[in-house]
Amino acid sequence: MSTIAVLGAGKIGESLLSGLLNAGHAPEKLVFTERYQQRVDELTERYGVHGVDVPTAVERADVLVVSVKPQDIEPLLDEIAPLVTPEKLVVTLCAGLPTGLFERRFAAGTPVVRVMPNTPMLVGEAMSAISGGTHATDAQLDTVERLLGSVGRVVRVPESQQDAVTALSGSGPAYFFYLVEAMVDAGILLGLPRSVAAELVVQSAVGSAAMLREGEGHPVIMREGVTSPAGTTISGIRELEKHGVRAAMIDAIEAAHSRSVELGAKHRRTDE
Repeated sequence: MSTIAVLGAGKIGESLLSGLLNAGHAPEKLVFTERYQQRVDELTERYGVHGVDVPTAVERADVLVVSVKPQDIEPLLDEIAPLVTPEKLVVTLCAGLPTGLFERRFAAGTPVVRVMPNTPMLVGEAMSAISGGTHATDAQLDTVERLLGSVGRVVRVPESQQDAVTALSGSGPAYFFYLVEAMVDAGILLGLPRSVAAELVVQSAVGSAAMLREGEGHPVIMREGVTSPAGTTISGIRELEKHGVRAAMIDAIEAAHSRSVELGAKHRRTDE
């Protein structure tokens, strides 16, 4: 069983640690790094996994999971680049950053896999997309798929599609939360207590997602199934269309895509 180091145990990093443990990965085969000692102590007590310094993590691990914010990547790369060898598998969870950035900084032939997860990893329901860099093999992609499968679902995409993935599923939970927030506020406006409005909306979201997951039909067909002639739902749908909600959602995802491209642009060579 490979030893895995999570470099940066924030929310996503912690979620991955938790998922790996729940999937049967031995605590002694996991390490993590964190800059704040209080956070190190908290995670060690919670999961029985040891926090170590970055050089120690790189030395011990076969798989390095880079889980830091994009703006923090350069100091980390400066620290680990002399230590990373082609025998290690590097998995990056950093939004917008291309595999080429890591490949240029590490020893020639180092395999890198780029991943775009999302925050439902916290409850074991992540949607992660993975892309192999120049030196990553199918077997290594299988390894990453198994790791991430412990915290949700996984798809493989060409790296050229990762910015689109970031905009759609990476940012996607925020769009759903935004919609739920608006619906709960509407319930309050109509006289419902907040707790009741929240329960109604959240369970409706869970049930609707389950129907989509079970393949009950195309979203259009499922929406039509709720929309009776001259009924309440069609009146609401008319208002959504009148206010351009569909167009606004498309514009929002396009804007997120542009920002993802922008984040990676300064790390991307013209030939990538």
